[in-house]
Amino acid sequence: MRRLIVVLTFMTLLAPVLSHAEDDGPLPFSADVGNTASVQRGAHDFVSYCSACHTLKYLRYNQMAAGLDIPEKQLKQNLMFVGGLKPSSEMINAMSADDGKAWFGKAPPDLTLEAEYHNPRWVYNYLQNFYLDPKRPNGVNNLLLKNVAMPDVLWSLQGWQKQVTDKDGATYFVTVSKGSMTADQFNGFVTDVTNFLTFAASPDKIERSSLGPKVIIFLLILLVLTYLLKKEFWRDIH
Repeated sequence: MRRLIVVLTFMTLLAPVLSHAEDDGPLPFSADVGNTASVQRGAHDFVSYCSACHTLKYLRYNQMAAGLDIPEKQLKQNLMFVGGLKPSSEMINAMSADDGKAWFGKAPPDLTLEAEYHNPRWVYNYLQNFYLDPKRPNGVNNLLLKNVAMPDVLWSLQGWQKQVTDKDGATYFVTVSKGSMTADQFNGFVTDVTNFLTFAASPDKIERSSLGPKVIIFLLILLVLTYLLKKEFWRDIH
């Protein structure tokens, strides 16, 4: 009975992972928030291509700058384009929810926790897998999010691709028109943006990771001292 309870508990914990696994997309990806240069590039690319519609309202500009070693002057010049904001402000934009709903059918979501809600691999694949679909209002669809309301804002970089099904029923993408980047360059671009969104979801992750071993060492030392103290007390009792 005890063994059955352990198995059921393990399966319960694993179920959300398994339910996500099939939806992560075909391309393998592992985020690297420790690659500061990549995350910095991703921050710039997010501001340039995404921040007109999407916010990061649970992340402050100065919090991002501190985590990525970005000087305040550079932060203001290259990453703060909305008037009236301070370095201590949340990363918001000028688009209202009503405007977003009118233009896209629904207000663009905040992306602060997107990499945490799905996972970095899902985000990476989502950005890679837009394809032409004349039946959709914006002319595109997405392999991971069917009937997506978002237009393909990266088409000028990746180019246009369409989905093709062969005689065996297998589907794949073919390039209709090339973008300004090669496939390797676009992969690097999407990697940087995904790394940045992973950082945005947990900007103190690197600090917590480095603090963890120190805490464990402290607890081990405390355990030894507590054990020695316990022996000393019991020696007097006996």
